[in-house]
Amino acid sequence: MLGKTGRRLLSFTIGVEHPMASQEPNQQTAVAPAKPKPGKKKQPQHLPRWNVILLNDDDHTCEYVIEMLKALFAHPEEKGFQMAKEVDETGRVIVLTTHRERAELKRDQIHAYGADRRVATCKGSMSAVIEPVDD
Repeated sequence: MLGKTGRRLLSFTIGVEHPMASQEPNQQTAVAPAKPKPGKKKQPQHLPRWNVILLNDDDHTCEYVIEMLKALFAHPEEKGFQMAKEVDETGRVIVLTTHRERAELKRDQIHAYGADRRVATCKGSMSAVIEPVDD
């Protein structure tokens, strides 16, 4: 029953003894453990994976790529060099595989990293895209 304030009111019946009141004070009531529900256990859902792909251009030096990969992805210089070499040779390189939200963040960080100060004609950051991983 609800009162004027919308709160639930407790109702009592006078003269009715509570079922536990008749037990002796030291007597304990055993409670059976809850039984697990039959059926398969749910497996945790894995987020779909996405690749962050760095695209090649002629406006950035190898040093810029290594520096950017170290700053944004914590890739060591050797790995950064290998990725810089691959992007130069193939036009693209996967720099990270992760869930979509983080892939979008990392792509945006590449776009915002800035121009290569070593190249006077460089107009801005490198380009990157994200693509779902084919599983």
